[in-house]
Amino acid sequence: MDTPVTFIMGDIMSEDEFFRFCQMNDTLSFERDSEGNIIFMSPAGSFSDNFNFEISLVFGSWLRENKIPGKAFGPSAGFTLPNRAVRSPDVAWVSREKWDALSRDEQERFAPLCPDFVIEVRSKSDSLIYLQNKMQEYLANGCRLAWLIDRYGKKVYVYEAERAIVEYSSLDIQLSGEPLFPGFVLNLAEIEK
Repeated sequence: MDTPVTFIMGDIMSEDEFFRFCQMNDTLSFERDSEGNIIFMSPAGSFSDNFNFEISLVFGSWLRENKIPGKAFGPSAGFTLPNRAVRSPDVAWVSREKWDALSRDEQERFAPLCPDFVIEVRSKSDSLIYLQNKMQEYLANGCRLAWLIDRYGKKVYVYEAERAIVEYSSLDIQLSGEPLFPGFVLNLAEIEK
């Protein structure tokens, strides 16, 4: 697995210019690191994207049924983290309080915040080390809970603020959303079928 193609740009593009660049090239996916370098993201394969979609369905349904205040997002939403990186996790959730503190213009762009919860699903073309570094970046920028699901290595990594990373060597597990989402459990074995 290779790392994504990165154009070393430095800080030559402002936030507005990068947003316009992404809008003008909307058939492509980009992220930007904290140094301003543009990272080209390849589309996920159908197998991986279906898995991601199933996770999103389960999570979204649970949020709706339990009337959890906040906003959930898919992989095409971008967030400008406090370190200035622009990231697009496969699944993200932002508390109502953080979301409502943004102006309408900020909500329409790459929201200037770090999601409270993220899920990254490793696709066949993803480098595990690259994704692990992204997870650490999310935590360093205020994320409270993050799951990295590596279907190819058959592992799951749970990242939680101020806690050691928990690693599971199986996809036949149930992930708990505690304490952020009391009562939420994601049964990976059911989704993996």
